[in-house]
Formats: sequence, structure tokens, C-alpha cells
Amino acid sequence: MNENQELSERNIPKTASETFDIARQMGMDVDRVPAHVAIIMDGNGRWAKARGLNRSLGHQEGVETVREITTVASHLGVKYLTLYTFSTENWNRPAPEVAALMSLILTAMEEELFMKNNVSLRIIGEVERLPEDVRTAILNLVERTSKNTGTTMVIALSYSSRWEITRAVQSLASQVKEGKLQPEDITEETFEQALATEFMPDPDLLIRTGGELRLSNYLLWQCAYSELYFCDTYWPDFGTKDFCQAIAEFQNRERRFGKTSEQVSVDKTSDCETK
Repeated sequence: MNENQELSERNIPKTASETFDIARQMGMDVDRVPAHVAIIMDGNGRWAKARGLNRSLGHQEGVETVREITTVASHLGVKYLTLYTFSTENWNRPAPEVAALMSLILTAMEEELFMKNNVSLRIIGEVERLPEDVRTAILNLVERTSKNTGTTMVIALSYSSRWEITRAVQSLASQVKEGKLQPEDITEETFEQALATEFMPDPDLLIRTGGELRLSNYLLWQCAYSELYFCDTYWPDFGTKDFCQAIAEFQNRERRFGKTSEQVSVDKTSDCETK
């Protein structure tokens, strides 16, 4: 079997109009798109194993999915798309697989994808742990795309929520020690400003592919009130319709943020009257 024959052919929507047509077919309201979608891209290795392929080919196909979902998100007007690319725990994988992943990340950061879709790039994680060539290439792309005004793709690379929270606590503790901050002045807002994600809002929707039902140390603080969407589809098979279906389900949920349904209804009525 030719391994390349197993890689899927994709029909990525070329225009926003095409994406809107697919979104409406999936029952999505294109006027109520979540501002921030975070994704745990799971199932690359299992996708490859199910086809008798090397795990690296699963990751390679997963990159194609990233390109498709980034394009679709930009068409829909999603402001932030945060992708769990490589966790702190992933450093414990076999060295050849880690090396292959780093090489793939290096080749996947195509400037054309970002410029064509007016997408800017940001990175969160322990950047200093990355190989120098990978770190340099990503930081250069962050700089070159910084003036793009569409979707911001945030890649969580060498990232874990426990690392992020620990780092934030250390930062605040240092400020207290130096007399720059009083303990009683530490609030949720102060803490959030010390997080790696301080530049963006919390996710409205978190999607996890691959069938697992856990957050895997990803954006734990930020996902306190995010809507969670789990699907069995492996990441390489996750496409435009799947993404729109996830958003459609998100739109059908009632986000109460601790309030009752009745209070939410009153708030919506007030918002409509104000408009």
C-alpha cells in the first residue's frame, strides 16, 4: 500500500460564501459565531494506526486539518483560534516522535496560510524549551503576521495549564516580595494578567476530537465557563462540516454563568430592547 494514498483529499472552502453555505447546511447561525474557539487536536496517532501507517503520517495529516480549520475559522469571523499543539507532557514521548513533531511544526508554519487569510499568529508555552530553529521560525512568523487583522491563531506549544498557573503564582509572589504588590490586592483580574493568555478572552467553546473526555491540562483556568464539545472523530478526519456542527451545538446551549434560566431570559430581553 502506498502510504500517500491513505492521506485524505480535502475540499477546503475557497471563499467565505462557500463556508457560509456549509455552515447553514449544518444548522449554524453565521451571525452568532463564538469569539474564541479552543481545540484539543487529538487522535493523529490512532488515525494512523487504524490504517497501518506510521504515526508521523497521522501528524502530517493533522497539519492539513489545521490548515482547513484555520481557513474556515477566518471565513466565519472567529477572532481567536487556540490550538493545543504540543503539551509539556509530550516531551515524555519517544525521542524520534518528538523530533518528527518538531520537524513537522517547522514545516507547517507556512506564511502563505496566514497572509492569504489575514491571520496573525501568537504562541503560548515554554518557548525556551523548543529547538532553536523551531523557536526562531515561529517567533519570526509571529512578527511577520502581527499586522494581520483577522483571526488570531494561538498555538499552545510546550504548554500545560499547571505550568502556566505556577508561573503566574511565582510572578505575583515575586511582586509581593519586592513590595510592588500587596497580597490583598491580588484579584482574579490580577491573576489573569499574569497568565500567558492575558492578551485574549477566555474560550467560548472548547472542542476535543478523538473520543477522550478530559481537558488534559489545557486552559484549565480559562475554561471555567467554556462550553465543552467532545466528538469521536479523529483530528485528521475533522473537517469544515464537523467544525460548523460543533459551533451549531454551541449556539443551541444556554450559557448561564451561574444565573438561572429566567435571569438569562431577562438579560436577553434587556439586550434586545437596548439595541
